[in-house]
Amino acid sequence: MKRALLILIFSMISLPAMAIFRPNIPQATLEIAREAEIREAFEKPKSQIVRVGIGDQAFKSYVYSKVGIFGTAELKIFNNDIEIAIIPANSVVNISMRDHKYIIENGEVIDEVYGPLRFSCKHGRLGIQGLKRAGSQALYRGDIELVKSKNDTFNVVNVIEVEDYLKGVVPNEMPVRFGLEALKAQSVAARNYVLSPRVKANPAYDVVDSVASQVYFGAGSEKDLGTRAVEETEGIVAIYGWDLILAQYSSTAGGYTESFSNAFSDPKTKMFPSVPKPYLIAKPDIQGQTPLNTDQEALAYYKSMPDSFDIKSPYFRWQRTWTREELQKAVQANLAAQSTTGFVSPNFVKGQVLPEIVRLDVKRRGDSGKIIELNIVTKGGTYKILKELVIRRLLTNQGKALPSANIAFEHEFDSNGRLVSVTAYGGGFGHGVGLSQYGAGFMGTEMHKKFDEILKHYYTGITLSTKPVVLSAQTTPVSQTFYTKDKYAQIVVDNKYKLSYFLVNINGKEHQITLSKKERVERVDISRYIKHGHNSIMFFYPPDEDRNKGIRLFVELVKQDE
Repeated sequence: MKRALLILIFSMISLPAMAIFRPNIPQATLEIAREAEIREAFEKPKSQIVRVGIGDQAFKSYVYSKVGIFGTAELKIFNNDIEIAIIPANSVVNISMRDHKYIIENGEVIDEVYGPLRFSCKHGRLGIQGLKRAGSQALYRGDIELVKSKNDTFNVVNVIEVEDYLKGVVPNEMPVRFGLEALKAQSVAARNYVLSPRVKANPAYDVVDSVASQVYFGAGSEKDLGTRAVEETEGIVAIYGWDLILAQYSSTAGGYTESFSNAFSDPKTKMFPSVPKPYLIAKPDIQGQTPLNTDQEALAYYKSMPDSFDIKSPYFRWQRTWTREELQKAVQANLAAQSTTGFVSPNFVKGQVLPEIVRLDVKRRGDSGKIIELNIVTKGGTYKILKELVIRRLLTNQGKALPSANIAFEHEFDSNGRLVSVTAYGGGFGHGVGLSQYGAGFMGTEMHKKFDEILKHYYTGITLSTKPVVLSAQTTPVSQTFYTKDKYAQIVVDNKYKLSYFLVNINGKEHQITLSKKERVERVDISRYIKHGHNSIMFFYPPDEDRNKGIRLFVELVKQDE
């Protein structure tokens, strides 16, 4: 945007029409204040900043004792935000630590500083020497910071805008061959993940670059179609009520997704099943499919190949068989480790000998047929196993965890009633809650569904919008950017404290929105003020309202289902 647009003479278009500036505040004073606010807003990053911990080659450690950093263009080094060096393109700077100081070398020692250190390459990408991602040299947008850890070690943190971060996530979480609409659905789910509040694993960063968070391989792994998917969903998140949803996703649901409460425990209390989430409920791909919560129904379903959105996945259906000896060996090897999760009773400790297994009894299933509770019956007693991930990691086959817990067993016994073998008929890969990536790909490419239709299938009752924000005298202005294809947008306002109006700047033009105060939640159609593609919006708290009030709001960007 040209600088001339940063100091705007606003067109006074109101919703509904009325004077924007109140008579008890000089108009010139308000214009000057607004110009400063807008200038400051435009100078800020276009999207929220995320801090990504960068792991080593195997993602086993996030602590470094030394690292080599370079820029594909001119590289600048900052110590406490003070520029201390400019390095030519593709020239590696080596950093190590001694006596709590960073030693910066480029053939010779450049400086020794306490940090924190920041590396910036505004006209190129940053690289970490020797680190590969997706088979190529790791390259990153944004900045890289080094943050002290313990014993003269440090963390390497990529400081990057969310929208740029997602460009390095989406093609690594979903194959681009799944098509644009599926990639757009994945973009929204991934944006929800990174923007959701969380307890940090490390105070130096928000997320990591591995499957422990989302797979982020940086700028070198970006794909054109993945980037387009991110850009064409810019700023769009999925919410339920006024909160970002927990946008769970997995590779393959197997034709029937599962409810959140039947797959995950409460992270604090370990309660299982956990508290339900109304937008993450079990749902079959094909309407009319009855729940699979009995052994008979689950066995019939997972031994068959019904119509499904997941049908192209190599893990849509699979089978595993153990002899009695193989099953005994697998459970003996894994039961002690899985007991430490707290979801095995009675507890089984390392060195303990497991009595001979008699059979596997499923005591509870979810609607998808996913096992919630499994009894391993032995000659010396019964072990109760809870949770799909614990079950998958306990019943390994050829040293590998089961692809999912959507399984039904068939037992073979000899003439004396002794167990001979067990066969598991299964479907799906992963926890099966929320979006199925193979299902999304099928819905987009074969069924020609749009990304919002895909998301609304997997996440029940959601709204697609900008991130909900609070507007108050202390937070003003609040700026957001978003993409809309259909030129549809409505501001949804929670006016609990009965404000009379607020101000909004849409793509460089200011409008006043008058609130009726009759209903707590009001909707204001702004579709005629937005454009196809990228839009910017800034919200301003009214200058003559009570400074202790506030409103919540978001911009709905996809029409709700009728």
